[in-house]
Amino acid sequence: MLGLEISSIPSILPTLQSVLPASFKELQWIMNAYTIAMCTVLMAMGALADRFGRKRIFLIGIIVFGAASFACGLANTPSLLIGARFLQGASGAAMLACQVAVLSDQFRSDKERARAFGWWGIIFGIGLGFGPIIGSLIASFAGWQWVFLIHTVLAVGTAFLTLAGVVESRDPHATRIDFAGMAALSLSVFCLVYFITQGQAIGLTSLHGLAILASSGISLLAFIVIENSISRPMFDFRTFKVRLFSGALLGSSGMNFSFWPFVIYLPIFLQAVLGYDSIEAGFILLAYTVPSLVVPPLAERLLLQRGPRYVIPLGLFTIGTGFLLMRFATFGDQAAIAIVPGCIVAGIGLGLTNTPVTNTATGALPVERAGMASGMDMSARMISLAVNIALMGFILVLGISGALAPNFPASAALIDAIAAGNFSEAVAAGVSHEQAISALNNGFGWVMLYGATAAWIMGALSLTVLPRRCDKVRLAAASGS
Repeated sequence: MLGLEISSIPSILPTLQSVLPASFKELQWIMNAYTIAMCTVLMAMGALADRFGRKRIFLIGIIVFGAASFACGLANTPSLLIGARFLQGASGAAMLACQVAVLSDQFRSDKERARAFGWWGIIFGIGLGFGPIIGSLIASFAGWQWVFLIHTVLAVGTAFLTLAGVVESRDPHATRIDFAGMAALSLSVFCLVYFITQGQAIGLTSLHGLAILASSGISLLAFIVIENSISRPMFDFRTFKVRLFSGALLGSSGMNFSFWPFVIYLPIFLQAVLGYDSIEAGFILLAYTVPSLVVPPLAERLLLQRGPRYVIPLGLFTIGTGFLLMRFATFGDQAAIAIVPGCIVAGIGLGLTNTPVTNTATGALPVERAGMASGMDMSARMISLAVNIALMGFILVLGISGALAPNFPASAALIDAIAAGNFSEAVAAGVSHEQAISALNNGFGWVMLYGATAAWIMGALSLTVLPRRCDKVRLAAASGS
């Protein structure tokens, strides 16, 4: 369900843009509402799972996710859909944090955990890999609403499987919920994403814009102070002394500096720039996502044989290489052919990185802190994803603006229309169809270059931080006990 939800929605964004209708910024918020809500409560869900039982919170998350998906399918305006997506993201956070903690608790040896997370990667990859074409086919034959409504059906089956197969577990030392930390982290992430997405409209250097950015920084500082002042924090900064855990979090973030935020924009590139329809674009997106289905078992074997210091940086460097290949595809007349190899290479890189970082993060800390470990791992992913969805959109707009500036005094509304692939508005404003496509192509070139650079930098950082030895380092060692 989570994999399908992540990868199927981007394929229908062009449809949502026309039928709701939704602006480019509203399309960003349709995606960001999900990730911001997940960031907001992910750590809290991990803490709640440790306190009240992982199976119980997981089951509640499944039920609410199904109901929220039903609300998404009934939405008839961008605002209603964005609101329903917030609820969907919050319940998805419970599912995501708990499933990793459950696997870590029920499969404790290295070999068992590697096999379990390998299968987890395969099942997750099925949703991710076939989500684009499933979303496109459902939207074409049943309507875009069923891309959301299908999760209501899946939630029923998932709930029965959970009741039958999941063993209840909890952290006996978890006695309180860190509400102050939750509020501070949520406000910091929300203000930063709002500043990036709305910066051009409100003015990046205006008093309003600077106040929002300052609020994000102050909230982050407050979060750090709060977490370091309580005995049982939901985000234990002592864990960063465990190099194995810190390196894994860099890997988690690295994927979401490049691969995952770009899946939001790739369908627009395929349809608006290369001219594919939604179903054709869905098939091409398989090249981007299907490798994550077949590579995880190999990645887990490499993790056991060579260790995280080998496989995690290798995965991130491979993602970066894929983005560089896609960047070359923006040149010349063969972009439709050249884009596929880059998609495949980036997908292989994701498959090499995705399950090893989760396995490494949860295995680096004591099993009773599995909820916190998975919460920190997934929070690193979701925060970096939310920020980079907004940041890639900002870079895309800058690239479009830069291409139009020499010949046309483009307005913010015009640039947003081009970014969403709505060329009719551009033509009505006096920009030729060819100029609009060229400007959008230029913006995507900037985004692809950013994705390559970010993945390589995060790969280099993870290589530096991860220890040479593969022995597990426990939190007790980090805290000096």
